[in-house]
Amino acid sequence: MTEQAFDDIGSRDLVRPAGAAPAVRPRHAATLILVRRDQTKPRVLMGRRHRGHDFMPDKWVFPGGRIDTADYRARSATELRPEVARRLEATASASRARALALTAIRETFEEAGLMLARPAPVRATSGPWSDFFRRGAEPDLAALDFVARAITPPVSPKRFDARFFLADAEALVSLDREADCGELDEIAWVNLDEAMALDLPSVTRFVLRELPQRLADRSRPAPSLRFIRGRQQLTYL
Repeated sequence: MTEQAFDDIGSRDLVRPAGAAPAVRPRHAATLILVRRDQTKPRVLMGRRHRGHDFMPDKWVFPGGRIDTADYRARSATELRPEVARRLEATASASRARALALTAIRETFEEAGLMLARPAPVRATSGPWSDFFRRGAEPDLAALDFVARAITPPVSPKRFDARFFLADAEALVSLDREADCGELDEIAWVNLDEAMALDLPSVTRFVLRELPQRLADRSRPAPSLRFIRGRQQLTYL
Protein backbone atom coordinates (compact mmCIF):
# COMPACT_ATOMS: atom_id res chain seq x y z
CA MET A 1 0.00 0.00 0.00
CA THR A 2 2.84 2.41 0.74
CA GLU A 3 4.00 2.49 -2.86
CA GLN A 4 0.47 3.08 -4.12
CA ALA A 5 -0.71 5.62 -1.58
CA PHE A 6 0.33 8.70 -3.51
CA ASP A 7 0.88 7.13 -6.92
CA ASP A 8 0.34 10.34 -8.89
CA ILE A 9 3.06 12.25 -7.01
CA GLY A 10 6.56 11.60 -8.29
CA SER A 11 9.28 10.92 -5.74
CA ARG A 12 11.05 14.05 -6.93
CA ASP A 13 7.95 16.08 -6.07
CA LEU A 14 8.09 14.97 -2.43
CA VAL A 15 11.52 16.44 -1.70
CA ARG A 16 11.80 20.13 -0.82
CA PRO A 17 14.30 21.96 -3.07
CA ALA A 18 17.45 23.35 -1.46
CA GLY A 19 16.85 26.89 -0.22
CA ALA A 20 13.06 26.53 -0.27
CA ALA A 21 10.96 28.33 2.33
CA PRO A 22 10.10 26.31 5.46
CA ALA A 23 7.24 23.86 5.08
CA VAL A 24 3.77 25.13 5.96
CA ARG A 25 2.47 23.77 9.26
CA PRO A 26 -0.40 21.35 8.59
CA ARG A 27 -3.86 22.38 9.80
CA HIS A 28 -6.03 19.92 11.67
CA ALA A 29 -8.93 18.77 9.48
CA ALA A 30 -11.56 16.04 9.28
CA THR A 31 -13.44 14.22 6.55
CA LEU A 32 -16.56 12.03 6.60
CA ILE A 33 -17.11 9.00 4.38
CA LEU A 34 -20.82 8.15 4.23
CA VAL A 35 -21.73 4.65 3.06
CA ARG A 36 -25.04 3.37 1.68
CA ARG A 37 -25.68 -0.39 1.64
CA ASP A 38 -29.11 -0.38 -0.04
CA GLN A 39 -27.83 -1.88 -3.31
CA THR A 40 -25.72 -4.89 -4.26
CA LYS A 41 -22.49 -2.89 -3.93
CA PRO A 42 -21.84 -0.35 -1.16
CA ARG A 43 -21.92 3.28 -2.32
CA VAL A 44 -20.07 6.27 -0.90
CA LEU A 45 -20.90 9.97 -1.06
CA MET A 46 -18.51 11.99 -3.21
CA GLY A 47 -18.60 15.66 -4.11
CA ARG A 48 -16.87 17.70 -6.81
CA ARG A 49 -15.01 20.83 -5.78
CA HIS A 50 -15.72 24.06 -7.66
CA ARG A 51 -13.31 24.78 -10.50
CA GLY A 52 -12.70 28.24 -9.02
CA HIS A 53 -11.06 26.82 -5.88
CA ASP A 54 -7.32 27.42 -5.62
CA PHE A 55 -6.89 24.06 -3.86
CA MET A 56 -7.81 20.89 -5.78
CA PRO A 57 -10.27 22.49 -8.24
CA ASP A 58 -12.66 20.08 -10.01
CA LYS A 59 -11.45 17.13 -7.90
CA TRP A 60 -13.92 14.66 -6.40
CA VAL A 61 -13.59 14.39 -2.63
CA PHE A 62 -15.35 13.29 0.53
CA PRO A 63 -16.97 16.18 2.45
CA GLY A 64 -14.59 17.70 4.97
CA GLY A 65 -12.57 20.70 6.06
CA ARG A 66 -10.43 22.23 8.77
CA ILE A 67 -11.28 22.36 12.44
CA ASP A 68 -12.97 25.46 13.90
CA THR A 69 -12.68 26.69 17.47
CA ALA A 70 -16.46 26.27 17.78
CA ASP A 71 -16.04 22.52 17.25
CA TYR A 72 -14.37 22.28 20.67
CA ARG A 73 -17.51 23.65 22.36
CA ALA A 74 -20.34 22.21 20.27
CA ARG A 75 -22.93 20.00 21.95
CA SER A 76 -23.69 16.51 20.67
CA ALA A 77 -26.50 14.00 21.15
CA THR A 78 -24.01 11.16 21.71
CA GLU A 79 -20.28 10.75 22.30
CA LEU A 80 -17.63 8.77 20.45
CA ARG A 81 -17.66 5.06 21.22
CA PRO A 82 -14.80 4.18 23.61
CA GLU A 83 -12.84 2.10 21.08
CA VAL A 84 -13.11 4.90 18.48
CA ALA A 85 -12.03 7.55 20.99
CA ARG A 86 -9.00 5.48 22.06
CA ARG A 87 -7.78 5.06 18.49
CA LEU A 88 -8.37 8.70 17.61
CA GLU A 89 -6.65 9.91 20.77
CA ALA A 90 -3.45 8.28 19.53
CA THR A 91 -3.35 11.25 17.11
CA ALA A 92 -4.65 14.09 19.30
CA SER A 93 -5.70 15.12 22.79
CA ALA A 94 -9.13 13.98 23.97
CA SER A 95 -10.63 17.45 23.44
CA ARG A 96 -9.17 17.77 19.94
CA ALA A 97 -10.22 14.23 19.03
CA ARG A 98 -13.84 15.04 19.90
CA ALA A 99 -13.62 18.38 18.08
CA LEU A 100 -12.31 16.65 14.94
CA ALA A 101 -15.26 14.26 14.96
CA LEU A 102 -17.59 17.26 15.19
CA THR A 103 -15.67 18.95 12.37
CA ALA A 104 -16.40 16.02 10.07
CA ILE A 105 -20.14 16.23 10.82
CA ARG A 106 -20.32 20.03 10.51
CA GLU A 107 -18.39 20.11 7.24
CA THR A 108 -20.60 17.39 5.75
CA PHE A 109 -23.62 19.52 6.59
CA GLU A 110 -22.04 22.66 5.13
CA GLU A 111 -20.69 21.01 1.98
CA ALA A 112 -23.31 18.38 1.21
CA GLY A 113 -26.40 19.47 3.18
CA LEU A 114 -26.62 16.14 5.03
CA MET A 115 -26.94 15.78 8.79
CA LEU A 116 -25.42 12.94 10.80
CA ALA A 117 -27.52 13.71 13.85
CA ARG A 118 -30.35 12.82 16.19
CA PRO A 119 -33.48 14.89 16.89
CA ALA A 120 -33.10 17.55 19.59
CA PRO A 121 -34.84 20.76 20.63
CA VAL A 122 -34.25 23.70 18.32
CA ARG A 123 -31.50 25.94 19.71
CA ALA A 124 -30.69 29.49 18.70
CA THR A 125 -26.92 29.91 18.59
CA SER A 126 -24.37 31.94 16.67
CA GLY A 127 -21.29 30.80 14.79
CA PRO A 128 -20.71 27.96 12.33
CA TRP A 129 -23.10 25.58 14.12
CA SER A 130 -26.09 27.93 14.10
CA ASP A 131 -27.76 26.53 10.93
CA PHE A 132 -27.28 22.98 12.15
CA PHE A 133 -28.83 23.47 15.59
CA ARG A 134 -31.77 25.55 14.36
CA ARG A 135 -32.93 22.50 12.40
CA GLY A 136 -33.71 20.63 15.62
CA ALA A 137 -30.85 18.13 15.71
CA GLU A 138 -27.55 17.46 17.48
CA PRO A 139 -24.50 15.58 16.09
CA ASP A 140 -24.42 11.80 16.50
CA LEU A 141 -20.78 11.06 17.36
CA ALA A 142 -21.55 7.43 18.24
CA ALA A 143 -22.27 6.75 14.57
CA LEU A 144 -18.63 7.45 13.62
CA ASP A 145 -15.70 5.13 13.05
CA PHE A 146 -12.15 6.48 12.69
CA VAL A 147 -10.64 4.88 9.58
CA ALA A 148 -7.49 6.77 8.47
CA ARG A 149 -5.13 9.68 8.98
CA ALA A 150 -3.08 11.43 6.29
CA ILE A 151 -0.77 14.43 6.47
CA THR A 152 -0.16 16.42 3.29
CA PRO A 153 3.46 16.30 2.01
CA PRO A 154 5.71 19.20 3.13
CA VAL A 155 6.11 20.38 -0.48
CA SER A 156 2.42 21.36 -0.68
CA PRO A 157 1.56 25.08 -0.28
CA LYS A 158 -1.53 24.05 1.73
CA ARG A 159 -1.16 21.25 4.25
CA PHE A 160 -3.66 19.34 6.36
CA ASP A 161 -3.42 16.76 9.10
CA ALA A 162 -6.66 15.02 8.15
CA ARG A 163 -8.57 12.37 10.06
CA PHE A 164 -11.05 10.31 8.04
CA PHE A 165 -14.26 9.10 9.63
CA LEU A 166 -16.80 6.57 8.37
CA ALA A 167 -20.53 6.39 9.05
CA ASP A 168 -23.53 4.50 7.71
CA ALA A 169 -25.96 6.64 5.74
CA GLU A 170 -28.75 5.09 7.83
CA ALA A 171 -27.62 7.38 10.66
CA LEU A 172 -28.43 10.50 8.61
CA VAL A 173 -31.51 12.51 9.50
CA SER A 174 -32.47 12.24 5.83
CA LEU A 175 -30.91 11.32 2.51
CA ASP A 176 -32.38 14.52 1.10
CA ARG A 177 -30.10 17.55 1.21
CA GLU A 178 -31.12 20.37 3.51
CA ALA A 179 -32.28 23.50 1.70
CA ASP A 180 -29.73 26.32 1.26
CA CYS A 181 -26.83 23.97 2.11
CA GLY A 182 -24.13 22.44 0.00
CA GLU A 183 -20.83 24.06 -0.96
CA LEU A 184 -19.77 21.27 -3.32
CA ASP A 185 -20.61 21.77 -7.00
CA GLU A 186 -22.10 18.32 -7.38
CA ILE A 187 -22.59 15.30 -5.13
CA ALA A 188 -23.23 11.68 -6.05
CA TRP A 189 -23.54 8.24 -4.44
CA VAL A 190 -21.13 5.96 -6.30
CA ASN A 191 -19.86 2.42 -5.75
CA LEU A 192 -16.16 1.96 -5.05
CA ASP A 193 -15.25 1.05 -8.63
CA GLU A 194 -17.06 4.14 -9.94
CA ALA A 195 -15.38 6.28 -7.27
CA MET A 196 -11.90 5.10 -8.27
CA ALA A 197 -12.61 6.15 -11.87
CA LEU A 198 -13.24 9.78 -10.85
CA ASP A 199 -10.66 12.59 -10.85
CA LEU A 200 -9.45 12.15 -7.27
CA PRO A 201 -6.76 13.66 -5.04
CA SER A 202 -4.08 11.12 -4.14
CA VAL A 203 -5.11 10.93 -0.49
CA THR A 204 -8.75 10.22 -1.42
CA ARG A 205 -7.59 7.38 -3.67
CA PHE A 206 -5.44 6.05 -0.81
CA VAL A 207 -8.42 5.95 1.57
CA LEU A 208 -10.72 4.41 -1.05
CA ARG A 209 -8.26 1.53 -1.49
CA GLU A 210 -8.49 0.89 2.24
CA LEU A 211 -12.28 1.02 2.37
CA PRO A 212 -13.23 -2.54 1.25
CA GLN A 213 -11.16 -4.03 4.06
CA ARG A 214 -12.59 -1.55 6.54
CA LEU A 215 -16.17 -2.36 5.52
CA ALA A 216 -15.43 -6.06 6.00
CA ASP A 217 -13.74 -5.58 9.39
CA ARG A 218 -14.65 -2.58 11.55
CA SER A 219 -11.89 -3.46 14.01
CA ARG A 220 -9.15 -3.11 11.36
CA PRO A 221 -6.37 -0.70 12.49
CA ALA A 222 -6.50 2.74 10.86
CA PRO A 223 -3.64 3.51 8.42
CA SER A 224 -1.70 6.70 9.16
CA LEU A 225 0.27 8.21 6.27
CA ARG A 226 2.86 10.99 6.51
CA PHE A 227 6.05 12.09 4.75
CA ILE A 228 9.48 12.36 6.34
CA ARG A 229 12.39 13.70 4.26
CA GLY A 230 10.51 12.97 1.06
CA ARG A 231 9.62 9.38 1.91
CA GLN A 232 6.17 8.01 2.69
CA GLN A 233 5.79 6.54 6.16
CA LEU A 234 2.81 4.28 6.71
CA THR A 235 1.89 3.07 10.19
CA TYR A 236 -1.30 1.71 11.75
CA LEU A 237 -3.23 3.03 14.72
